[in-house]
Amino acid sequence: MSQKALGRLINTTPAADGVWIALKGSAAGVTFSCFLTGGVGDVYTLQEAKDSSGTGAQNLAVITEYHTNTGNGSDAWTRRTQAAGAAVTTAAAATQNAAVIEVEGTSLSDGYKYVKLTSTGNGTVNALTRDLLAQRAPANLPATGA
Repeated sequence: MSQKALGRLINTTPAADGVWIALKGSAAGVTFSCFLTGGVGDVYTLQEAKDSSGTGAQNLAVITEYHTNTGNGSDAWTRRTQAAGAAVTTAAAATQNAAVIEVEGTSLSDGYKYVKLTSTGNGTVNALTRDLLAQRAPANLPATGA
């Protein structure tokens, strides 16, 4: 019997808007999947911290590309680029209801182990930690914020 992706390739925090996610030492990176319906646009800001309580929190200005689409499976992803920054602004257009932002663990500053992505609007954020360094059965995965 093969092992499913949860625990082997990914761990997830579906309600991750503004939640610290452990990255260094647990996974190679995190993929944030964001969604805000209605074509109203949103701003998502990336930060890093030394621990899960937010010690030393600071913006992490490493986002140079992200992808957007409607989020309903009817269109392909559109790659968008920007100068390295800590924020992504999605336009007020249905084709940018959904956004995917990826962060590599190697992007964190020395001594920093946690990241969070926060919506300034009502957007939802799902964090998928990926390429897990230790593979486990889902019931044995550590909490993503611990």
